[in-house]
Amino acid sequence: METVSLVKSDDYSLASLRRNVISLLEPLGGISAFVRSGDRILIKPNMLSAKDPGRAVTTHPALVRVVAELVVELGGIAMIGDSPGFGSFQRVAEKSGIYAAALDSGAELVEFNEAVEVQGNGTFRSIQLARAYYEADTIINLPKLKTHEMMTMTCAVKNLFGAVVGAGKAVWHLKAGSSRQMFARLLLEIYLLKKPALNIVDAIVAMEGNGPGSGDPVKLGLLIAGVNPVAVDVIAGRLAGIPADLLHIEQEAVRMGLPGAMIQDIELCGEPLESVSKGCFKLPAGLDVQFGLPSFLAKTLKNHLTSYPAADPKVCVLCGVCRDACPPEAITIQNSALSVDNARCIRCWCCRELCPHDAMVVTRSLVLRTLMRLSGTKAT
Repeated sequence: METVSLVKSDDYSLASLRRNVISLLEPLGGISAFVRSGDRILIKPNMLSAKDPGRAVTTHPALVRVVAELVVELGGIAMIGDSPGFGSFQRVAEKSGIYAAALDSGAELVEFNEAVEVQGNGTFRSIQLARAYYEADTIINLPKLKTHEMMTMTCAVKNLFGAVVGAGKAVWHLKAGSSRQMFARLLLEIYLLKKPALNIVDAIVAMEGNGPGSGDPVKLGLLIAGVNPVAVDVIAGRLAGIPADLLHIEQEAVRMGLPGAMIQDIELCGEPLESVSKGCFKLPAGLDVQFGLPSFLAKTLKNHLTSYPAADPKVCVLCGVCRDACPPEAITIQNSALSVDNARCIRCWCCRELCPHDAMVVTRSLVLRTLMRLSGTKAT
């Protein structure tokens, strides 16, 4: 059985948050079970982009500070690190409040800017990970619970993709991103290369809708923790009310036979799920919609059953962020207009995820819009 702990935590005030984190970790042996004096403890928050913490894009700095302080108090060498999807590490750290959290807790900020090649034994034989991440004595993973247009949900496993340095993310999107199943396998194999010792999810204020960068904050008032990030994600998915067949990481973990992938193998401590679930999160607009069609027919109609990104000319300022971030280079700016080559687009939605102006919208064919209406499928 994999143990996952769940406690209520109403806000980000430091005193109450500290008490709640300590209570959260009790069923797992307490923070002392994961920190030894003198060890280099890498705390890995979600630092997607330079957004105010109230937007729920990044892990809240109060949680980062509390965890870092607990590590320092036990004699651990606390480091806070990530590789943002967009913007400089310093800018993201400052805007998200994580820079101040590091100063206040005595932790060191570590930018993931140097990679080391790690050999795997799965589908992906070699993956480059941040040296600071891979060589740390212990990883404490601090994800934010959010919807995600490619994976439907981002939480503990997906947060570890931040261990891939900078432009390496675009390379992996191009190699594995055309298949949701293959990209989920990549994420799981990254997790297996360097397993976090502890995962603590910021679900006090989560994100629904067009996550992970442009969704809507939603108050859950919860903290989730566990040793196994797969099990943590399974519980997070149930809390968000997302159907299991839309959770690609969970589905791939089942196919791989990974521990924690089956809910019947998870022991939940603390709050019962039925008392804290809030119903289904609003789902991202860019999700592929499954209609149970035979595979040959789904393949034939693929172009008619797929959503694609497009720029809203009323909002787009032609800054070029989406163009530069696009793994298959499907976006161009010509004649004062932005265009997307749908034939090259792999629907990784990096453009929508990283656009600083929320200017990328979702376009659907008439066939897809009709089928969604007839099936009662809802998406923002």
